[in-house]
Amino acid sequence: MGKKVKWSWTAALVGAASATAAVALISAKPKDPTFHLIKINFTSFKLRFPVIDTDVILTVHVTNPNIIPIHYSSTIMSIFYDGSLIGSAQVEAGSQRSRSCQILELTARLDGVELMANHSVKFFSDVAKREMVLDAKVDIGGTARLLWWGHRFNVHVDSHITVDPLFLDIIDQENKSRLDVFLA
Repeated sequence: MGKKVKWSWTAALVGAASATAAVALISAKPKDPTFHLIKINFTSFKLRFPVIDTDVILTVHVTNPNIIPIHYSSTIMSIFYDGSLIGSAQVEAGSQRSRSCQILELTARLDGVELMANHSVKFFSDVAKREMVLDAKVDIGGTARLLWWGHRFNVHVDSHITVDPLFLDIIDQENKSRLDVFLA
């Protein structure tokens, strides 16, 4: 019972390093980024009788909740109305710091021919109700780098957005993202 334990700085440092590594691993578990459409602005109308093609700017708030910065490649976001592709937006390549937010402005072109040819009755009904439901899908690929380790990732985002087609106010939205990290 009266045995004395010898203090060791090496054992203390190994214990502290192990505890730090365990906390880093727990907090480093990849988290899904969040996306939130803030506003939609018209930039141009192109009349091709009997339809109008429009260009809009989508302002999107993106949050990276992870402890490491990311670099992503350019991609195309697809915009759907009533199940049909009516437009697309270019997402430029870029990067985002760890645990940060940023605003992206995406230029989108909406095809009036597709909208009016296949969905004119529903479109005019939605305009009368002042509620139009749009869906958007995008896959964003890139790398997350921590020191000398780079891991590829892919984020799939599905957005379901209800807008006022007259004033382009965002009435409601539901955004789901899924992050896949590739360790090999």
